[in-house]
Amino acid sequence: MPTPFPDDSVGLVEPSLVRFDQPLQLACGRTLDAFELAIETYGTLNADHSNAILICHALSGNHHVAGYHSTEDRKPGWWDSAVGPGKPIDTNRFFVVGLNNLGGCHGSTGPNSPNPETGKPYGPDFPIVTVPDWVESQARLADHLGIRQWAAVIGGSLGGMQALQWAIDHPERLRHCMVIAAAPKLTAQNIAFNEVARQAISRDPQFHAGHYYEQETIPKTGLMLARMVGHITYLSDGGMHEKFGREMRSDALNFDYSPQFEVESYLQYQGERFSTAFDANTYLLMTRALDYFDPAAAFGHSLADALAGTRCGFMVISFTTDWRFSPARSREIVDALVDAGKPVSYAEIDSQQGHDAFLIPSPRYMEVLHAYMRRVAADIPPESPDAR
Repeated sequence: MPTPFPDDSVGLVEPSLVRFDQPLQLACGRTLDAFELAIETYGTLNADHSNAILICHALSGNHHVAGYHSTEDRKPGWWDSAVGPGKPIDTNRFFVVGLNNLGGCHGSTGPNSPNPETGKPYGPDFPIVTVPDWVESQARLADHLGIRQWAAVIGGSLGGMQALQWAIDHPERLRHCMVIAAAPKLTAQNIAFNEVARQAISRDPQFHAGHYYEQETIPKTGLMLARMVGHITYLSDGGMHEKFGREMRSDALNFDYSPQFEVESYLQYQGERFSTAFDANTYLLMTRALDYFDPAAAFGHSLADALAGTRCGFMVISFTTDWRFSPARSREIVDALVDAGKPVSYAEIDSQQGHDAFLIPSPRYMEVLHAYMRRVAADIPPESPDAR
């Protein structure tokens, strides 16, 4: 019977929940006595458990990296272009793990999960988590899956920051680190954009100081505005011009404040869709984790010193029109790795798509991913006879 999915798709996939009962001490000083992580896996783990790839997601991402949840799905996972049979992250070679970060809103323990102390959703009482906290929870996931060392940890944007933190915190547990469209820390401008988004959410009358679950409502307007502001920063000026220009929805001016330009309609559509699909408290938490990321801070603000103990190979990728995390920020990571004497490859991809380019399968980008993943595959150690 023919499959309804493309030949290079992982096809139907099913998420699962993994529970951890060992307390997790967080950077904020609080402890989670137990937590759950939502995950999806693709491909087959080899006998030595040495072909595993961890995919870390960006701010609004989740565990659904590739494939489809049903035959009625209109869209596959968020990085389906890169993960699947014959694709750069080839599921014929690799066992791929995607997860929803701790504090997320797609199944993992987070603000919309029940607080065991009250029976009500945590809401704003859920502790603020950091990138190192996420990496620690992911290390426990690796232990659960029996993975002593990842063949690679890969991520774009906030996911790239997690990959970099992995290399610093657990140098012996990954052979390769791929950092895509990321930065070693946020600029003041980036923190400012995050604060505008948080203010839009927290000042929405339906926010109720983060306890909107009990009011059976959501801060929809605030979430819409936060997403609209964020989406503008993910696109480049040239990309927006190419996509929308000054195209109008009709030939005549309305002389009112309703959406008249195509770009206005697009932003409102994106905001409307996001407001019903993402949790407001999680958005606050994720943006704050972005703000706090600064691995060099614990090493006298020297990124080279922070990276001195790493043992893996690195691939750093940037995009020419990405002004949210510009190529200059990726080159800071590359320069620090060179100063630390670490093996690093770097590619700057010409793209008109801005920060969103890390999600778009442009030919040159896919070529670079293919080439580096062949190196990752070549470094998978031969399976021992005892493992067969």
